[in-house]
Amino acid sequence: MPRNPGDFAGIRKMEETVRAVQDTALRQMAVWSGVGVLVLALLAGVLGWWLAGRALRPVASMTAAARRISEQNLHQRLALTGPDDELHRLADTFDAMLDGLERAFETRRRFVANASHELKTPLATQRASLQVALADPLPDHLAEVRADLLATNREAEHLVDALLLLARGDRGLDETEQVDLAATTRLVTAELAAAAAERRVGLTAEAEDATPVRGDRILLRHLMTNVVRNAVQYNHPGGRVRVRIEGRTVTVVNTGPPVPADKIPALFEPFRRLTPDRTAPTPGNGLGLPVAASIAEAHAAALTATPGPQGGLTVTLRFPPAP
Repeated sequence: MPRNPGDFAGIRKMEETVRAVQDTALRQMAVWSGVGVLVLALLAGVLGWWLAGRALRPVASMTAAARRISEQNLHQRLALTGPDDELHRLADTFDAMLDGLERAFETRRRFVANASHELKTPLATQRASLQVALADPLPDHLAEVRADLLATNREAEHLVDALLLLARGDRGLDETEQVDLAATTRLVTAELAAAAAERRVGLTAEAEDATPVRGDRILLRHLMTNVVRNAVQYNHPGGRVRVRIEGRTVTVVNTGPPVPADKIPALFEPFRRLTPDRTAPTPGNGLGLPVAASIAEAHAAALTATPGPQGGLTVTLRFPPAP
């Protein structure tokens, strides 16, 4: 019996409806599968980040503590807590190494301070004995010997004083106060004016909006004295030394022999000078800039040097902002 054309149309319509439902279902499934994958990926990422942070938190703590530890605060330790794993054993090993370093630095500081103190008394006695014993008029050749002996004694006392300052700067600051950089600089330049005039070196100082800093007044005076004296001493006749204070920054520029940039770091090491021969008649004991750098570090200040535009050095001292 022949089918009614309407039946075929109904079947096709039904097939199209089923196909449309299937396509819609597939699209919905694809959409929700994509959403599910994204949600799972996001959850996996968050969970992985949390687990990684939890696992690496001790490493970050150790890194931050290691950055804080320096020669000035070797008493600090990592003191890592938690399970006795590889990281904990690494932290304990690092703390043990810091114990050894602290003992070594403290031994060095005590030795320098004690040896310097012990040397000051015999040097002062020696100077007094020379002055008393050789006070009477002497022949010319003995007068020269007396002058050489007194000069050698004076240089030895300066060396001991510098070592004491170096040890004191390494120990850090016990008490601080407000220090006027401009007044300190004026005092230092006035004290060194005679030495500059003797060497025929022009010495000038200027201040612009100088800001007081917290620190040890005596140590800061020695710091400025060492830097300015170094600029006067390592100069040439007719040269210049210009000291400028702006805010919390002090700049000392001097003329003189050119200084290679790669040689500047050595100037901040004790007993290091540019002259290759230590027996050469170069004034100074090689402790001026190292002492200044030690005092600057004790004040959390940065002391840097660059070759000067006309020879010599440009030494910059920057104090940190007020807390």
